[in-house]
Amino acid sequence: MASQARVDLDGCPIKPITICMIGAGGFIGSHLCEKLMSETPHKVLAVDVYNDKIKHLLEPASLPWSDRIQFHRINIKHDSRLEGLIKMSDLTINLAAICTPADYNTRPLDTIYSNFIDALPVVKYCSENNKRLIHFSTCEVYGKTIGSFLPKDHPLRQDPEYFVLKEDASPCIFGPIEKQRWSYACAKQLIERLIYAEGAENGLEFTIVRPFNWIGPRMDFIPGIDGPSEGVPRVLACFSNNLLRHEPLKLVDGGQSQRTFVYIKDAIEAVLLMIENPARANGHIFNVGNPNNEVTVRQLAEMMTQIYSKVSGEPPLDSPTIDVSSKEFYGEGYDDSDKRIPDMTIINRQLGWNPKTSLWDLLDSTLTYQHRTYAEAIKKSIAKPVAS
Repeated sequence: MASQARVDLDGCPIKPITICMIGAGGFIGSHLCEKLMSETPHKVLAVDVYNDKIKHLLEPASLPWSDRIQFHRINIKHDSRLEGLIKMSDLTINLAAICTPADYNTRPLDTIYSNFIDALPVVKYCSENNKRLIHFSTCEVYGKTIGSFLPKDHPLRQDPEYFVLKEDASPCIFGPIEKQRWSYACAKQLIERLIYAEGAENGLEFTIVRPFNWIGPRMDFIPGIDGPSEGVPRVLACFSNNLLRHEPLKLVDGGQSQRTFVYIKDAIEAVLLMIENPARANGHIFNVGNPNNEVTVRQLAEMMTQIYSKVSGEPPLDSPTIDVSSKEFYGEGYDDSDKRIPDMTIINRQLGWNPKTSLWDLLDSTLTYQHRTYAEAIKKSIAKPVAS
């Protein structure tokens, strides 16, 4: 950590604070904890049911920041200790969520409970105790774009007004109720509205983050090794897993959906700005993505195949991709948005943040890490003694 005095965007000294981080053991939480420990004087009360991704920050006790991070193994569904930790903190960051697309169809009740019901006490404790809240939502709250309802050859489909997603202007358009894929987005939107209402009626100081596909090392990508043993992860993790196992990449409904991707280290810079500039961040909803890194899912598959071949030294498969239907891949009730392009006006105006890392570079970094981690995991499994 730098020794010189740190100042915020308005030139005011940044005072050390205590942060209750719910979901600290996950992909985003682990990178944010690293940033806070290495570059700031802040203290973190790390709340999660697992700590695998932050063990390197917790052990050994001789680490220079060991007195600034505490791990609390808590399931926020039913643990009375949570309110006490929020009371002890100046700021609560809520990262906890079920956020893998296959779960939206197969576990819609768990998805709704996790993203709405389980978040209610967090909002309540922050509001009642006058504690600031940074809540992580999702770009999926936007749902479908206006342009997706126009004929495919309609010229307005190319007009940014019909597909660029703006925090303060774009409508949130979901599919019909029978499309349970929208259970996640709907639950996330409702907790956003509740947080906003707490701010309006009870003075809750809040910031809402809408991530647009944050990518990087420590994503869950190898079932049973670095992620759940069952289920279908998000697209980049799913493609990574196929590449590592020398399997064709499955393109759902032809891979025509368009997405943007942002490097986790760029995104964490944005979150740190929110943490340390409350006067500029409070009351705002922020898109955090990289509109310059837009590709179709098919283009993403082609780029990842090319980069992985470079990283691993292995030639790509003769048929690197196969097309599958969304029903076959996700099951009944799946639906999708066509494009997710974030407007960056508000975060740039308030925090001066812009992403830096190109899609090629972030994929190269991520696949290099994943290839190395997978090779180490395989080596360990081979080395394990067989029980007699």
